[in-house]
Parts: sequence; C-alpha cells; structure tokens
Amino acid sequence: MGTVQKLAEKVKEGFQTALPKLRKTVVNKLALAVGAMIEAQTPNTSALANVLPLPTEQSESREQWLRRLLKNPLLDSPVVLEPFARAALEAAARNGQTVMLTMDQTDLGDRLAVLMVALHVGDRSLPLAWKVEAGAANLGFAGQQVLLEQVRAWLPPDTAVLLLGDRFYPAADLLTWLHQPGWPYRLRLTGNLTVDPGFGETTTGELAHGVTERYLPEVRLFHRGVPTNLGILHEAGHEEPWIIAMDCQPTQATVRDYGTRWVIEPTFSDFKSRGFQLEDSQLQAADRLGRLILIMTLAMYWCVQVGRHEALYNPTPLEKKAQAQTDPNPWSVNKIWRSLLSWFKRGLRLLQRRLQTDQPLPAFIGEVMRN
Repeated sequence: MGTVQKLAEKVKEGFQTALPKLRKTVVNKLALAVGAMIEAQTPNTSALANVLPLPTEQSESREQWLRRLLKNPLLDSPVVLEPFARAALEAAARNGQTVMLTMDQTDLGDRLAVLMVALHVGDRSLPLAWKVEAGAANLGFAGQQVLLEQVRAWLPPDTAVLLLGDRFYPAADLLTWLHQPGWPYRLRLTGNLTVDPGFGETTTGELAHGVTERYLPEVRLFHRGVPTNLGILHEAGHEEPWIIAMDCQPTQATVRDYGTRWVIEPTFSDFKSRGFQLEDSQLQAADRLGRLILIMTLAMYWCVQVGRHEALYNPTPLEKKAQAQTDPNPWSVNKIWRSLLSWFKRGLRLLQRRLQTDQPLPAFIGEVMRN
C-alpha cells in the first residue's frame, strides 16, 4: 500500500466516525484527496492529481477525477468540517478558557479573495469558516455575518469569546452585530473613520496623530454613532499606530490583546509559501477553491493536532526550555518561542517519518484532540 493510500485509510476511519451520514463515495474520495495533499503539499491540481492512487496513468483522467471532486456540491465545507471544528472549539473553551477568534482576509493576486474566521490554537490558528469570492475586493459584512453566525452555532454554551479583526473589517454593521451576542472584540481601525470622542467630531487618524498612547472610553464611531471604546498605541519602530476599537475600558493591556491576531499570519503561511503553496493553485472558480481549502484545512487539522500532541508528551530540549522560561523580558521569551518548530510542521514531519519507517499512523484528529 502506497503512502497516500495509508494516509487516506486513516482519514477515512476518522470520517466514518465523525460523519456517518456522509455518502460513502464522497468519504472515499475526500480521504484520498487529504492524503494526497499531505503527501504532495500543493494545491496545484495537476501536481496533486499525480500522487493520487488511481487505477489510471493518464494525467488528464487523474485531473478530471480531482476536478469532479472540487465541483461536487455534496462536498459542503461547513457540513464536513463541523464535527472537527466543534471538537476544536470545545477543547479551546475547556476549563472556562476564552476562545480567541480571528477574522482576516488574504488575496490570491487579483483572482480570488478569501475571508476566514479561525481559532487560536497554540502557535497557530485553525480555520473554522471561510468564504471565497472572485477578485481582490474587501468582502463586506454580509460575508462576515455568515461566517460569524456559523461559528457561533458551533460554540459550546456560555463560551467566552474574543474576536480580533484587521483594519479593513470594522464597520458599523459588524460592531452592531458583536454587541448583540455580547462578544468582546479588538478591531483595528483605519485612520479615516469618523468618530465623536465627546469633544467634537473628528477622525480616528487625527486622534492618533502625534501621540504614543491615548485611551478614549465611550466614543461614537461612524456617522451612525455606534458606541465603542478606543485605544491608541504607537510604539517606537512601528510605522503606524494601532487604533483599536474594543468593548471594554481601553488600556495598554487591552490594546495589546490585538497582537494575538498575528497567529493567523503563520496559518496563511502554512497555506501559502511555507506549507501547502496555496498561491500555486490555478483555480478560477470561487466554489472550487473553497472546497480545495477544505481539503487543505482537514490536512492542517491533522498535522497541527499531531504536532501539538507530540510537543505536549514528547517535548524537545528547546520546547522544555521555552515552557520553563521565566525571563521577564518578553522579547527574549518570544525569540525562544519563534525558534520552535510549529505544531503544523512538527505534525507533518511525524506523519512523514511514520510512513517512511512503516510505523502506525496516529488517529485522524479525533483521538489526538481528546488527549
């Protein structure tokens, strides 16, 4: 049995447990695609098709097989990902922990834009929901609301949430929506937004001009006067200040919460240049790219959970050093953590090593997530 087939068999076992109602043919094909993604680490459909263990040597037939899978409406990303996303959210909320969610967008040139809501897990964020649209335009609140409602439905009851978002997202409708479920938030704003801080209408940029720190509770944002609080922090060496809208009393500490958002950047790197090379995809249709992201996400979930499990129970000397770090200097602490191998890379390498040495593969997501 080849390596892709071995990976696919393990993935299929996980699907059969978590998705018993999913059609058998879809389970089998999706499992093969996830196995091929881990083996080839590319979204290029031609390269991906070449490693599929199919009973044909014709490249065109292999690509047609993959194209049909990516066009299949039964491959519904929210339906397939739901049990795995619910398990990840439940684990993140365990013992009353706050679930950290990040909303961000990345573009594939001028072809397609991907809006994503992801869960902060260790040194990475795991994709929970995404929307793909043609072009590089900013996806508005309508798309954001669909993803946020989807994730909210998967959260365990009474879960504490903190949403982090970059500066092209904040809009009146988004802030209004966040106030309804009472989700805390840290949203970075652009400098051209209208704001009334209580002493006359101005802009967010004018409030930030020439200051290193400024904290303004109970302001009114946008022409609609949406209530929020502003924290402004401009650190030395940074070209632009952070102008952060938040649900709570603004302080330096609450402004710095926004920095947690950067965990989604390595995730996009795992999807792109440092991992699955998403930018190599030549797909033009948004729905097909959305299903390809599902395949990549399932592969990422497995790698991250395996890597996390391995780091927890078999830490390297450097990981032990990082865990024991008590240096009050955050720069030195961050330097050590940045030097660690990511859970994604560690899990990927463990799977590859197990395949090379013909050792049993760890369970697909399920057992690892319960540990």
